[in-house]
Amino acid sequence: MTYRSHFFWLLPGAILLAGCGDAAPDPAPGDAPTEAAMPADKEAWLANLRAPCGQAFPGQLERAPETSTMLQGEELLVVYFDVCEDDEIRLPFHIEQLDGEWDRSRTWIFRPTDDGRIELRHDHRMPDGSEDEVTWYGAWTIAEGTANQQEFIREDQEWEDGMTRGWRVIIEPGVRYVYGTIRDGEWNWRVDFDLSEPMPEPPPPAWGYEDGGGPPR
Repeated sequence: MTYRSHFFWLLPGAILLAGCGDAAPDPAPGDAPTEAAMPADKEAWLANLRAPCGQAFPGQLERAPETSTMLQGEELLVVYFDVCEDDEIRLPFHIEQLDGEWDRSRTWIFRPTDDGRIELRHDHRMPDGSEDEVTWYGAWTIAEGTANQQEFIREDQEWEDGMTRGWRVIIEPGVRYVYGTIRDGEWNWRVDFDLSEPMPEPPPPAWGYEDGGGPPR
């Protein structure tokens, strides 16, 4: 018996077995997965965040708990609106310390998601560009915001005190940019930047972002 005769001997059985099951229905046009539309408040907020692109602005510490040792309150703070793409906005956060040395370890990263939210990530780097032990933490928007304010709430962890934790970011082009942590909706730690007049020149790249480095896009 040749290969061809074997094939035709098996074919009727294959057809019979195929007919024993329920045929899968053809997918309806509406069954295809679609991306959720970005809500108007978040579209407007992202547009405002892109507005100062290419400019850097000075800021200062406005609020910190007594236990915080990150800033003393007299440092020069700089936010640089560096990358302002449709799929990612990067804001390096530079700190001129009291000894005159610069800390360029932090970059705030905002990304719109396919389900209509905005994701906030913190990229922390060492001076040699390698990742810090604590990095890439963040959260997503979970509620309606405004064109000027969005909140990113952590839902991945339960806290002993029962408080909700996250971040609040305010952007008013030409006026101010505010970033800080919140607990149960109240400011816990906060830095404010004056957007009324940009600095003469942008700062050097954040650590790890030299020559186009940084996280995958």
